[in-house]
Order: sequence, then C-alpha cells, then structure tokens
Amino acid sequence: MSELLVDFITSLDGCASGEGWPGWWGLEGPEYLAWLGEQPEVTYLMGAKTYRLMSGFAAGEVPGGQDDFRAEEDASVDQLTRAPKVVFSSSLEDPLTWANSTLVREDPVEAVRAMKENGSGLLSTIGSLTLCRSLLSAGLVDRFRVVMFPVITGATGSERIYDGYPDVALEMIGHRTFDGRTQMVEYQPRVLEHPPLGAPA
Repeated sequence: MSELLVDFITSLDGCASGEGWPGWWGLEGPEYLAWLGEQPEVTYLMGAKTYRLMSGFAAGEVPGGQDDFRAEEDASVDQLTRAPKVVFSSSLEDPLTWANSTLVREDPVEAVRAMKENGSGLLSTIGSLTLCRSLLSAGLVDRFRVVMFPVITGATGSERIYDGYPDVALEMIGHRTFDGRTQMVEYQPRVLEHPPLGAPA
C-alpha cells in the first residue's frame, strides 16, 4: 500500500508564495538543499494550475522579477522533471508535454484512494492547494509536512494554504531546523468532526 504525504513550503504566516519573492523566499541554505537531495523516490500529485506553472519552469519560463533561474532552482526543476507525476485535470489535454506526466480525469479522491490501495512507495503532493484540501478532508493523508521559512508576507503573501480546511488534529512525528533558521515539522493528521468544545449536545 502506498503512503500519501502532503508537503508544503510556506512563509511563517502560512502563504505558499508572495509577490516579489524568489523561490524558497531566497532563504534556502546548504543544509536544506542537501536534505531535499536526500528525499526518497516519489510520485508527485498535482492539479492543473501547478502543472502549468511547473511545466512552464521546466520549459524555461522564468518567474516574474527574475532574469534567470538560480542554480538551486534549476536543480529542483530537473529533479521534478525526472520524477513520475500524476496530474488531475478536466481542462488539460493529452498528451502532456512535461516528461513523465500522466493525466487523470477522474475524481482525484477516488483515484488517489485506488493508487494508495493498489500501489507501493510514496505519493506526495506538490503545491495544488485545492487537491491537498480534498485529500485531507477525505482522510487519505498519512503524513502532513510543512517547511516554514522565516518570513512573514503580510503585505505580499498569496495562496493562503489553510483557508477552507476542516479542523485537523496533528500529532508530531518529526521536526528539524535547517541552516539555523528554517523549520520543518511533520505530523500525522486526524480530521475532526468538531473542535473539542464544539461537540453536539
């Protein structure tokens, strides 16, 4: 049976990106980059928006405000290009142009449930906030991992990750600090029917 990891990189205030900020908020350090390179083989799950963005990077499109990719960003995109990817979309058309990408049109929750039951190895989301929310709400997520970078993007942050989420209890199963500033926390999530003080009478 496969294991499903929801994996986010965020600002401290829970935003996935911010206008005018480079990838990793420009704060990726050698320890963090080395840890990224040590990750196990994984099949990535994503929606159409993330696919369009990341496949554009793979094709050489540079994010706004940058003249070129930094070496670290190039290496990250190359790693994603080599990895198997499953893309859930009703708007994209086959064949997908990004190497090692498979298009799935069926309901993502049911498709991922079948992938978990019939597969092996690690499944991991990348970006795709709506997809992650759906998979978590359905109780399919085994591990929930967040790497928090030491910035608050109150004025420029976008893609607030947790808006629309159910209430979730989190049991910490791992944590690490990279480069003396960036914090990784990993949890086993449990979706709650109601908060502790909100039980039906």
